[in-house]
Amino acid sequence: MNWHSIFSVTLEAIIGSTTIAYALAAIGLNVHFGYTGLLNFGQSAFLGVGAYGIAITVSTFNLPFFLGIGIGLGAAIVLALLLGIPTLRLRADYLAIVTIAAAEIIRLFYRSTDLRKWTGASDGLQGFSTDFYNANPFKGSGGIDIGGLITFSDRETWVLVVGWGLILLSCLVVWLLMKSPWGRVLKAIREDEDAVRSLGKNVFSYKMQSLVLGGIIGCLGGFVFALDRAAVQPDTFGTEFTFFAYTIVILGGAARVFGPVIGAAIFWVLLVFVDSVISEAINHKDVPSWLITTSQAGSVRYILVGIGLILMLIYRPQGIFGDKREVMLDVR
Repeated sequence: MNWHSIFSVTLEAIIGSTTIAYALAAIGLNVHFGYTGLLNFGQSAFLGVGAYGIAITVSTFNLPFFLGIGIGLGAAIVLALLLGIPTLRLRADYLAIVTIAAAEIIRLFYRSTDLRKWTGASDGLQGFSTDFYNANPFKGSGGIDIGGLITFSDRETWVLVVGWGLILLSCLVVWLLMKSPWGRVLKAIREDEDAVRSLGKNVFSYKMQSLVLGGIIGCLGGFVFALDRAAVQPDTFGTEFTFFAYTIVILGGAARVFGPVIGAAIFWVLLVFVDSVISEAINHKDVPSWLITTSQAGSVRYILVGIGLILMLIYRPQGIFGDKREVMLDVR
């Protein structure tokens, strides 16, 4: 087997754009779930409105790129308000029901053939990232090459710099906020919101602020996802995106600032490594074709990684760096 190729692809996955997008989605979800105890199963919707905020603004209406950024962020805030106002005064499981339904509604909205003129329907939109790449300071540099193992073009390098900058900024904001009195109130709400309410705190307001903050951070992941691919497509933001983000949060450790970042890197490294090993083994006839084919390798990797994650949840439910108490929620 070509181990050089396997390790090259795997190492690139550690810092690649997919890891960045999922890390940002998981950081936002960590604010919701890890710190506040909100069961948000619609994080993919925040990434979707962010990505389409840019795409529709630029591709459909030919407006400035940075206006699209503002519209995407504004759409994430509006979405958080629409989800939170009717549910945050109720039990946590009501928010879970509403958010998973909202994510599907938004995906189907963008997919609607009646809106093809504006959203591109199932084909999605392209041609909105030109201004972003025109600002690329690495243009013409040939990108980066680390030891012959990791190679990124100048376009990819620009996405990585912006993406990891957003991750560091998001982690810094979360760390500062969670060390503040505001963050301590969020943690108290997670443990026992009735006790917090008895102390005169407006629990609904704090929950709403948390939902907005996590949604905005998730929206940044949508920006990275769209700009890296220079295209958006509605099925990219399905419910499985949110489930992967939850897996990443739990893997790295809930209520840990860098837990989602490390979890995202580990999750995608495992998926890419297992997929590469299986594909190479099949191509070199190390695995008989009657047992598994190349087209089945993608499904098998999810099965194998899923089994590993199940075992981890059995023997270490708090994740790698987490505390078991952080995932014990009171959902009254």
